[in-house]
Amino acid sequence: MNNKRIYLSSPTMHGLEMRYIQEAFDTNWVAPLGKNVDEFEREMASYIGIGHAAALNSGTAALHLAVKLCDVRAGDLVFCSDLTFSATINPVSYERGVQVLIDSEEESWNMDPDLLEKAFNTYKIKPKAVIVANLYGTPAKLDQIAEICKHYDVPLIEDAAESLGATYNKRQTGTFGTYNALSFNGNKIITTSGGGMFLSDNEEAVKKVRFWATQARDPAPHYQHSEIGYNYRMSNIVAGIGRGQLLYLDEHIRRKKEIYNTYKDGLQDLPVTMNPYLTNSEPNHWLSCVLIDKKEKTSYQEIMQKLEEHNIESRPIWKPMHMQPVFKDRDYITKDSSTDRGKDIFSRGLCLPSDIKMTEEEQKNVISIIKGCFA
Repeated sequence: MNNKRIYLSSPTMHGLEMRYIQEAFDTNWVAPLGKNVDEFEREMASYIGIGHAAALNSGTAALHLAVKLCDVRAGDLVFCSDLTFSATINPVSYERGVQVLIDSEEESWNMDPDLLEKAFNTYKIKPKAVIVANLYGTPAKLDQIAEICKHYDVPLIEDAAESLGATYNKRQTGTFGTYNALSFNGNKIITTSGGGMFLSDNEEAVKKVRFWATQARDPAPHYQHSEIGYNYRMSNIVAGIGRGQLLYLDEHIRRKKEIYNTYKDGLQDLPVTMNPYLTNSEPNHWLSCVLIDKKEKTSYQEIMQKLEEHNIESRPIWKPMHMQPVFKDRDYITKDSSTDRGKDIFSRGLCLPSDIKMTEEEQKNVISIIKGCFA
């Protein structure tokens, strides 16, 4: 067994992050808010190409406050991506709303716009919002989804937690929604160890998010609260890490793309396909995944076990939300009773190690081990 573990996607620090962290220490501004927070918001909004940003302590917090801005209340419907991590749709439950889960299309594994339209035609009650996730850094059919939301006058929340730096029609993800969310969790393409960001062109919405995120404290000389607030703001030290990481985002994306293409070339003779993307998009290739052919006897579990024997981390595809016990009673919109794309992808898919510190030789070894599973 190789003693050095090869990770799925671990943090990669460059040293420059310390400059901003040290500045926070030198000025004794180690609490939430401060220059690093202000600058990180400005720098990220500029990179993304959006008007305003609010730095928070997680991507989930950004999604939660987006859901609140949509005035989701008990019993209200929200149409959501089904094939995603639970953080995408959990905030609907925080506000006691009800998720309606939308199956994927095959071209990007993301929300199917045709099924979103079907959901609108199925329900007489208009949803309070639509939440779409960009799976594994691959943009969904964002123009179609945004157009449908515009037609029905329903706000779109774009969960770009996994897709920072990816583009759709040469436009950055995280800009297509009325409200948008990013994540800087430890495994993301850049990290602040934890953290997230809310993005919008609506300045008043961003001001409201900042208000809620700092315990909804009224502008009074004493502690006064007219609304329920949250402790969701990002610390100045964490924001310093983010500022340093953002400088290397394009480099991280280039390396992730190299990893994806190396897998694609190295596995091309096997009965597998890589996670797909739309021709008018440029994913950030956060995670490289394979889908095993339906008639192939080798399972993703076998590959996963064999990689683990060599101290190599891999993960199953996200288990779809309609298969999760906590959401078993939610409606699920599919093409027909015999079609369940999310379940099919989950049953045959595997996320491969996509760590940007993985060497060329180490990736060749990963490919060799996978090939051995089909021998």
